[in-house]
Amino acid sequence: MTNDAEKEWYLLNDADQLDSPALLFYPERIAANIARLIGSIDDISRLRPHVKTHKNAEITRMMINEGITKFKCATIAEAEMLGICGAVDVLLAYQPVGPKVNRFIALMKNYPATHFSCLADHPDTVKVMADAALDAGLEIDLYLDLNVGMNRTGISPDEAAVALYQLIDKQAGVRILGLHAYDGHIHDADFAVRKEKWQHVLHLILELEKDLIIAALPKPVIIAGGTPTYPLYAALEGIECSPGTFVLWDKGYQETCAEQAYLTSAVLLCRVISLTGVTTVTVDLGHKSVAAENELALRVYFLNAAYAKFIGQSEEHLVLDLGAGHGFKPGDILYGLPVHVCPTVALYSSAQTIEQHQITGEWKIVSRERKINI
Repeated sequence: MTNDAEKEWYLLNDADQLDSPALLFYPERIAANIARLIGSIDDISRLRPHVKTHKNAEITRMMINEGITKFKCATIAEAEMLGICGAVDVLLAYQPVGPKVNRFIALMKNYPATHFSCLADHPDTVKVMADAALDAGLEIDLYLDLNVGMNRTGISPDEAAVALYQLIDKQAGVRILGLHAYDGHIHDADFAVRKEKWQHVLHLILELEKDLIIAALPKPVIIAGGTPTYPLYAALEGIECSPGTFVLWDKGYQETCAEQAYLTSAVLLCRVISLTGVTTVTVDLGHKSVAAENELALRVYFLNAAYAKFIGQSEEHLVLDLGAGHGFKPGDILYGLPVHVCPTVALYSSAQTIEQHQITGEWKIVSRERKINI
């Protein structure tokens, strides 16, 4: 009989207690990932992890307890979760518009122990935020959002960026702190190719920094990168780094970022619900249970059925070809690694914590909600 020490890390002794599909977190592996991140950089104050991957208070507190004080987030709910956890410094990596401006100000008022900042890339939004801050008797700290190739948000890092930086520097109600550059378009599996593309982005950032200093503006704080380029920024000095996926890792980055040896720490538990043919089965892992933005074959990887071929998926079902003589029966369990863990976590209201092959608790994915209190 196999004892627990010999079992694969992801297997549960008490899986029959869980309905499926279920999201599983492995805290010991998460702790190891946090320790690995801290050990990968010269100064812990340069770390500003992104919480969009886990959206969870317990994981946030694990990082705070290890000395991480700065965080990045993408939504007001994620920012509020960080405020609730007592994070010292929080960047909302988003330009607030519409009602989000007043919600952001409410965050500042309701969580005064946390320093909040956000992004800006247009003079009109700067004016709106400045007026709202003045009305509230506050000042909003801003980072200039740069478009360095992602082509999603941001201003080009050229003379237009210098002009907007100068405008913010002179505008009452707001204060400019620095530059934010996200290079999520760089995710090549070949590290040499990734580095070559990153060097172009770094050049754009550093040239803009020089231009700002020449214009007699204060030296900007620079926040840059995500997971794929993290090791490159970490090897420099002074630049703040914002990896996020490291904490849970996933099959996608396991394949494309092999140089970063983090541990996969989030697993999807699902069950066979139907034997649909001699070689095919259906499991209860539909679009609602795993991120479905990738092509069908790149949504989940089954740890105990690596040979599975993907036939089709709908909202509640995933059809697999497991080959002749696969041996699976209705009710049998498959354990899957998400290929893209961040949006997968957002599909669940909670995760079961697993230690030593046993269910030990439940952690709420609290900031998957659009609103917590504010």
